[in-house]
Amino acid sequence: MKKQLQYFILTAFLCMVSAYAQEAKVTLSGTIANKTNNETLIGVNIIIPEAKASITTNSYGFYSITLPKGNYTIILSYMGFDNVEESITLTENTKMNFTMPESGKALDEVVIQTNKTKTNIRKPEMSVNKLSISTIKKMPAVMGEVDVLKSILQLPGVTNAQEGASGFNVRGGSVDGNLVMLDEAVIYNTSHLFGFFSVFNSDVIKDLKLYKGGIPANFGGRISSVLDIYQKEGNNKEYHVNGGIGLISSRLLVEGPIVQEKSSFVIAGRGTYGHLFLKLADEPNSAYFYDLNAKLNYRINDQNNLFLSGYLGNDKLNFNNSFVNVYGNTLLNVRWNHIFSDKIFSNASAIYSDYNYGLQIRSVGIDWDSDVKNYNFKYDFKHYVSNTLSLNYGLNSVYYQFNPGTINPLTPASSINRDQLARKYAFENALYLSAEQKLSDKLSLTYGLRYSNFHRLGQEDVNTYANNRAVIFNPEFEIYEEATPTGTIHYGKNKTIARFGNLEPRFAVAYSFTENQSVKASYNRMSQYIHLISNTASASPLDIWSPSDQYLKPEILDQVALGYFRNFNDDKYSLEVEAFYKKIKNKTDYIDGAELIANDAIEQVLLNGEARSYGLEIMVKKNTGKLTGWLSYTLSKAEQKTPGRAADEPGINYGEWYRANYDKLHNLSVTAAYQWTKKWNLGAIFTFQSGKAATFPNGKYQYQGITVASYGLRNENSLASYHHLDLSATYTPKPDKKKGWQSEWNFSLYNVYNRSNAASYTFSQNETTGLSEAKRISIFGVIPSVTYNFKF
Repeated sequence: MKKQLQYFILTAFLCMVSAYAQEAKVTLSGTIANKTNNETLIGVNIIIPEAKASITTNSYGFYSITLPKGNYTIILSYMGFDNVEESITLTENTKMNFTMPESGKALDEVVIQTNKTKTNIRKPEMSVNKLSISTIKKMPAVMGEVDVLKSILQLPGVTNAQEGASGFNVRGGSVDGNLVMLDEAVIYNTSHLFGFFSVFNSDVIKDLKLYKGGIPANFGGRISSVLDIYQKEGNNKEYHVNGGIGLISSRLLVEGPIVQEKSSFVIAGRGTYGHLFLKLADEPNSAYFYDLNAKLNYRINDQNNLFLSGYLGNDKLNFNNSFVNVYGNTLLNVRWNHIFSDKIFSNASAIYSDYNYGLQIRSVGIDWDSDVKNYNFKYDFKHYVSNTLSLNYGLNSVYYQFNPGTINPLTPASSINRDQLARKYAFENALYLSAEQKLSDKLSLTYGLRYSNFHRLGQEDVNTYANNRAVIFNPEFEIYEEATPTGTIHYGKNKTIARFGNLEPRFAVAYSFTENQSVKASYNRMSQYIHLISNTASASPLDIWSPSDQYLKPEILDQVALGYFRNFNDDKYSLEVEAFYKKIKNKTDYIDGAELIANDAIEQVLLNGEARSYGLEIMVKKNTGKLTGWLSYTLSKAEQKTPGRAADEPGINYGEWYRANYDKLHNLSVTAAYQWTKKWNLGAIFTFQSGKAATFPNGKYQYQGITVASYGLRNENSLASYHHLDLSATYTPKPDKKKGWQSEWNFSLYNVYNRSNAASYTFSQNETTGLSEAKRISIFGVIPSVTYNFKF
């Protein structure tokens, strides 16, 4: 009894001490913004040496840290800004907002920043690349237009879909596996003019982050990567204008306060005018695009902020007035930031996204329109429990509307009859909880769980098939064929046709040997319920999105990664090495000769297989000095397999692993920027990639007097290797000028040595010799460009 009483007294005493210790601690919180325009800054490093503590601002510039009462030095560090250092005394919970001065760049620029600071060495975040406002405009660009997506291609593990395509592949993943968001709104097609430009106007971009692995639990719905992009909020102090005038396209941005230091706006427009010159030259072909970005924000009080952002973009391609293609994205997002306390930050978003695509073929007399819409609601929380533990939790619901095709005759005399392919509907929900925890000075980890479910909804008549197989195998010809429906089942509006649910665990750990080197490991499982129906390697405007159902199963990814990270010579140099392995279940595959466009029974040409990819990524950076840049190299393999469903079926490619369309063994990129003088900046990029997989004819035969090509195993051939060198020079007449009219000239050469990189090959018979021949189709040769950028 005496021992029990002693134990009780000791326990009570410890509880009192613990309670006193908690009471003796106070919380410092607030926001950090750009001193020039009051734009909040994402990912600012906040370091407190006396407490050996550090933290970073969230996606809205908010921070929170809990410390014992006392005197501290606050050090703020952010790429492209001067460091800020301030001494404070904490005696109670304190809200303190900071501003940081820009480091004196003449014009807004974008620079790739990856694990450059010591805090990133310790943070359990890997397979992540950040782009913040500060030198990509010095990088060469096609037609003089700075392209954020093409800059991403200089990172390890990222390759282009093919020449002239702005879609990208990450670690052997398909294009549709990338979740691309602009202010949290999903973008389904990221290209203008079939890839000559991307939809992202660099002038209006505030921050970018690419997740290749170790993807946090708040993201879901895709299995390859997440590209998270935020637009600027606008200057709430004074009005400014900046833009650029190029040979092919021009752009203009206007920003300023609505209510001084309380509300602001930003509007940016961009467009091409090359088609006007084509008309003057009596050229029947034309191609042009335009886009418009807008954002408004209003600070209600210190605890509440409202944001309204939108994007509208459209392309029109006209080939001799016989083939007209129109496509574009429309986005709208309303967001509410609310600070519940000095430890809990929340963001609620209501989002609308629409991608429409249409085609007119006058020779056939057809007018075809399609679109995919989604209505998205998100509610996310960031809870700073302590200096060593923070939580992220929230929910996400998305309602989808798919229109695979509305077909109309172009003229009354057309032989085409009006038709409406079956519209499809779906509902996707998710709940998530994740934690970031610091166990010691050396060991940190993040862990979380996401639960997602998906409901494929009516109203629709769904085909039924014998043995529930929409694809059958013909043993006589040894080919897969479309099955004949045995009937249909009608599902009323919002009735569930198919449902799926998946748990998606996430985990990452970082162990720091010293302040300058660490090892990290991560695992994540992700589910993808909507699919791009395409048997090409890259996204095109005519690709169709379709939801999972009883035939088209959701794709499930498991990915592991292991990495070594190190900073050298006081962070002047850095090294990143990562190895990864990815395995995908229910990978969509297509039977030979599959017809995908305007197919109202797409399940008849689809099979479910599996995929895998693995590789090694290396990135070496020089971070300071007149010469800066990086070298990235990836050695990887991406494969796919679709075995037979029974012993009497061979499957695709005899059920063996074959190269995925986007498999590229080697990927090398060297990027350099050189500050020659105060007025001249030079840049260069060299890119080399192994040729992508392809299937070439291996013979020919005669059938009823017609020469027919025969093909071997799928993707057993390759296109020629892809490489080019790009150079740029930026001239700033008055580099020291900080107010009034500021300007610069950008000169660039894309593909300096005029490499004819293959987009594809065509095979035909030479009319003169009668011999078979192959022709390489290339899109870009050498492209010079001049752009005049200005700001006032």
